[in-house]
Amino acid sequence: MFKITVLCKINNNHSIPPTAGCGEEVNNSIMNNAIYSFREPKNEPVYSYSPGSPERESLMEELNSQNNKVVEIPLIIGGKEIRTGKTGYVVKPTEHGHILAKYHMATEKEVAHAIDEAMKAKRDWMNLSWMERASILMRSAELISGKYRNLMNASTMLGQGKNVHQAEIDAACEVIDYLRFNSWFASLIYREQPVSGTQSINRIQYRPLEGFIYAVTPFNFTAIASNLNTSVALMGNTALWKPASTALLSNYYLMTILKEAGMPDGVINFIPGPGSAITNVILKNKDFGGLHFTGSNSTFNTLWKQVSYNLEIYTSYPKLVGETGGKGFIFAHSSSDPLELAVAIVRGAFEYQGQKCSAASRAYIPESLWPELKDHLLSITSDLHMGDVMDFKNFVNAVIDEAAFDNILGYINKAKSSKEARIITGGSGNKSKGYFIEPTIIETTDPHFVTMEKEIFGPVMTVFVYDDKLFEETLDICDKTSPYGLTGAIFSRDKYATMKACRTLRYSAGNFYINDKPTGAMVGQQPFGGARASGTNDKAGSYLNLVRWVSPRTVKETLIPATDYRYPFMD
Repeated sequence: MFKITVLCKINNNHSIPPTAGCGEEVNNSIMNNAIYSFREPKNEPVYSYSPGSPERESLMEELNSQNNKVVEIPLIIGGKEIRTGKTGYVVKPTEHGHILAKYHMATEKEVAHAIDEAMKAKRDWMNLSWMERASILMRSAELISGKYRNLMNASTMLGQGKNVHQAEIDAACEVIDYLRFNSWFASLIYREQPVSGTQSINRIQYRPLEGFIYAVTPFNFTAIASNLNTSVALMGNTALWKPASTALLSNYYLMTILKEAGMPDGVINFIPGPGSAITNVILKNKDFGGLHFTGSNSTFNTLWKQVSYNLEIYTSYPKLVGETGGKGFIFAHSSSDPLELAVAIVRGAFEYQGQKCSAASRAYIPESLWPELKDHLLSITSDLHMGDVMDFKNFVNAVIDEAAFDNILGYINKAKSSKEARIITGGSGNKSKGYFIEPTIIETTDPHFVTMEKEIFGPVMTVFVYDDKLFEETLDICDKTSPYGLTGAIFSRDKYATMKACRTLRYSAGNFYINDKPTGAMVGQQPFGGARASGTNDKAGSYLNLVRWVSPRTVKETLIPATDYRYPFMD
């Protein structure tokens, strides 16, 4: 747990505010000497949306409203809406002929303008008390918790193809949790101060990074889009936000909510458009100070290489924080319960069509459990409904777009044509109306079969059945199979076996679950992130991520300076 030093001690009985002095921000409001601290928040309650509930009825009204209009989405730079005339469309994944929004794309001209606005806004923003910055985030959380909950959920459901539960835990609860918990985490960071003696006062200033931050956000989590921007802003930075085109509807509404909550113009600049054109301008600017990224491993690698090539340009070394891919696993010991395993596999692999970097994508099952587990899996998957998000009985909806559909079906077809694999359920897709792919389970005799190793990002689970006696050897295979290290789970009722798995799979998962599916990390409870090819493991949902967005400066103030250069040893 984070070590907290409440105040910097002087002479054992005096104290100073943790970041006062030397021209830096003072952590209290004007004319107020109080040192404010947020209390540890609680996670936002998840609504059930059960039949007849008021929240279900009000959400359906919002869904019908959004489903029957086309929104025009501009760029927002320096607080002003900009329409470039270069446009694209946001469509429903479950009905790709249905247009939800028309959006404008940034060109190099607008990106350069956004950089200017971010740098212009930075001076006042970073000098604002951290508590005043946090209050904007806290107000945003309250707006989303109440007034705009339906707006955020409905736009995420329609635009990103999430069912009501997946939207609720993401676009409402997790967004709110990030905003509230980060304010608390910031208060812990700002309190941390060094020891002072009798002859000097020591303190640490938590400066924002020099320059601006480039936030590149994914389609699959509205909460990630929110956090990648608001976390850096909370610590005094300004940002350029490049949202995923397929998530623009919810992301645009989120931007307008932040503005309503009081986010000053230019602190976050909203610039949808082609990644290459935007990135080329940003990474060649001397004031580029950091990258906050969630997306593919290959894209992150490319960005890292570009930054390295441009190092001589930058005022400071940029900080690169990225969460990339995953190949989440479920590993079963012979002592585990087959029904518990089946539910974990279905939820872990097929919720949100497997479009989570944390999704369960491979499973290692002992021979003794496989017959019963297989029966449970076939029974559960046969009961799953697939269709439009507006029909709440549907557990599975559409994948995000045609490129994803084709990529996922490509892996399924490899299994169909291989002698080392067979499909035991699912295996079909249809994109005539929406991008629908059946929940698919592949059984393979090769633990290194392509679908055991590659990130598919779709509703595909591959099972390797191993000899019960080869538990430890199969753990080693699991550890070495994938380049990723994001999420994984062990199912076992044998504590020795569980601990053996924990040790062997030490670096296989940055988020490791015991007797649970490897998805659903909660802010403040399971800080999220992985290493290896899964990213920099800077743990969103904890103070660890926020620390990356400050550049500490140590200040020593000597109370009685020396007047003689000589030391006693010289006598």
